[in-house]
Amino acid sequence: MLTKRTHIVPALFLALALPATALAATGADDGDEPVGVTRAKAIHIPILQRPIDRFQHLIHVTAKRIHAERRAALRRQRREAFATLPGGVSIGTLESIASCESGGNPTALSSDGSYRGKYQFDFGTWESVGGSGDPAAAPEEEQDYRAALLYSQSGSSPWPVCG
Repeated sequence: MLTKRTHIVPALFLALALPATALAATGADDGDEPVGVTRAKAIHIPILQRPIDRFQHLIHVTAKRIHAERRAALRRQRREAFATLPGGVSIGTLESIASCESGGNPTALSSDGSYRGKYQFDFGTWESVGGSGDPAAAPEEEQDYRAALLYSQSGSSPWPVCG
């Protein structure tokens, strides 16, 4: 009985090892070099590609979902910040002005550089509502706040085309 068991283990090992050796060998053996890992080449196994494709798809979908959640959180924070705008200026009013003036881009610059930021402030107007420095470099929330201040003081006249 002991001899039968000792023959089963090597036979099982050979049954598993021989197909792997056959897959690793390339071409016919001409006797000059031993067949083995040095002459092995990668084998494309389509059955393994499908899980990789599904994994990559899952990563892509998850990244898109995370990005959408972040955008929604930023919109929510912005709405909360707009709740305390001076002068009762509505969100819709500021969004339409910003969309017309700069496409909503807080870093936008006019072609000659004199109008800057989301609401295309010039430096004098920006300073008149308490801003300092470059309007295009200010955070978007500050630009929104300063535009609401200006709108509450002067109405839509600072934006003759877009107001």
